Amino acid sequence: MKYRSRSEIVRSILEAANATEGTSRTRLMYKSYLSFNQLKEYLGTLQENGLIDYEIGKRCYKITQKGTRLLQLQNKMEEIAPIDYVNIKNS
Repeated sequence: MKYRSRSEIVRSILEAANATEGTSRTRLMYKSYLSFNQLKEYLGTLQENGLIDYEIGKRCYKITQKGTRLLQLQNKMEEIAPIDYVNIKNS
Protein backbone atom coordinates (compact mmCIF):
# COMPACT_ATOMS: atom_id res chain seq x y z
CA MET A 1 0.00 0.00 0.00
CA LYS A 2 1.23 3.49 -0.79
CA TYR A 3 2.12 6.08 1.79
CA ARG A 4 -0.86 8.14 2.95
CA SER A 5 -0.68 11.52 4.60
CA ARG A 6 -2.55 12.28 7.80
CA SER A 7 -5.09 14.34 5.88
CA GLU A 8 -5.80 11.40 3.55
CA ILE A 9 -6.34 9.10 6.54
CA VAL A 10 -8.63 11.63 8.23
CA ARG A 11 -10.53 11.97 4.98
CA SER A 12 -11.04 8.20 4.70
CA ILE A 13 -12.30 7.99 8.30
CA LEU A 14 -14.71 10.89 7.77
CA GLU A 15 -15.98 9.36 4.52
CA ALA A 16 -16.62 6.05 6.29
CA ALA A 17 -18.43 7.81 9.16
CA ASN A 18 -20.47 9.85 6.69
CA ALA A 19 -21.68 6.84 4.72
CA THR A 20 -24.47 5.72 7.06
CA GLU A 21 -26.51 6.71 10.11
CA GLY A 22 -23.59 5.82 12.32
CA THR A 23 -20.67 3.47 11.94
CA SER A 24 -19.03 1.00 14.27
CA ARG A 25 -15.36 1.21 15.15
CA THR A 26 -14.71 -2.05 13.29
CA ARG A 27 -16.29 -0.75 10.08
CA LEU A 28 -14.27 2.47 10.33
CA MET A 29 -11.14 0.41 10.81
CA TYR A 30 -11.78 -1.74 7.72
CA LYS A 31 -12.98 1.09 5.47
CA SER A 32 -9.99 3.29 6.27
CA TYR A 33 -7.42 0.44 6.22
CA LEU A 34 -6.06 1.12 9.70
CA SER A 35 -5.05 -1.07 12.60
CA PHE A 36 -7.08 -0.85 15.80
CA ASN A 37 -4.38 1.16 17.60
CA GLN A 38 -4.03 3.61 14.70
CA LEU A 39 -7.79 4.09 14.51
CA LYS A 40 -8.03 4.67 18.27
CA GLU A 41 -5.43 7.43 18.02
CA TYR A 42 -7.16 9.13 15.08
CA LEU A 43 -10.63 8.84 16.64
CA GLY A 44 -9.35 10.53 19.79
CA THR A 45 -7.96 13.42 17.77
CA LEU A 46 -11.10 13.71 15.62
CA GLN A 47 -13.33 13.74 18.71
CA GLU A 48 -11.17 16.36 20.45
CA ASN A 49 -11.51 18.61 17.41
CA GLY A 50 -15.27 18.11 17.11
CA LEU A 51 -15.16 16.34 13.74
CA ILE A 52 -16.74 13.07 14.85
CA ASP A 53 -19.05 12.08 17.73
CA TYR A 54 -19.62 8.81 19.53
CA GLU A 55 -23.24 7.91 20.36
CA ILE A 56 -23.16 5.78 23.50
CA GLY A 57 -26.69 4.39 23.16
CA LYS A 58 -26.19 3.23 19.58
CA ARG A 59 -22.49 2.45 20.10
CA CYS A 60 -21.54 4.13 16.82
CA TYR A 61 -19.59 7.05 15.43
CA LYS A 62 -21.20 9.86 13.43
CA ILE A 63 -19.65 12.71 11.52
CA THR A 64 -20.48 16.20 12.85
CA GLN A 65 -21.35 19.30 10.83
CA LYS A 66 -17.79 20.51 11.30
CA GLY A 67 -16.50 17.15 10.02
CA THR A 68 -18.82 17.33 7.02
CA ARG A 69 -17.51 20.80 6.16
CA LEU A 70 -13.91 19.57 6.40
CA LEU A 71 -14.71 16.59 4.17
CA GLN A 72 -16.33 18.87 1.58
CA LEU A 73 -13.29 21.20 1.63
CA GLN A 74 -10.90 18.28 1.21
CA ASN A 75 -12.92 16.95 -1.73
CA LYS A 76 -12.99 20.41 -3.32
CA MET A 77 -9.23 20.82 -2.88
CA GLU A 78 -8.61 17.41 -4.49
CA GLU A 79 -10.86 18.42 -7.38
CA ILE A 80 -9.08 21.75 -7.92
CA ALA A 81 -5.50 20.59 -7.41
CA PRO A 82 -5.09 16.81 -7.43
CA ILE A 83 -1.78 15.63 -6.07
CA ASP A 84 -0.22 12.51 -7.53
CA TYR A 85 2.40 11.41 -4.97
CA VAL A 86 3.82 8.73 -7.27
CA ASN A 87 4.82 11.28 -9.90
CA ILE A 88 6.25 13.65 -7.30
CA LYS A 89 8.46 10.92 -5.80
CA ASN A 90 9.78 9.85 -9.20
CA SER A 91 10.65 13.39 -10.29
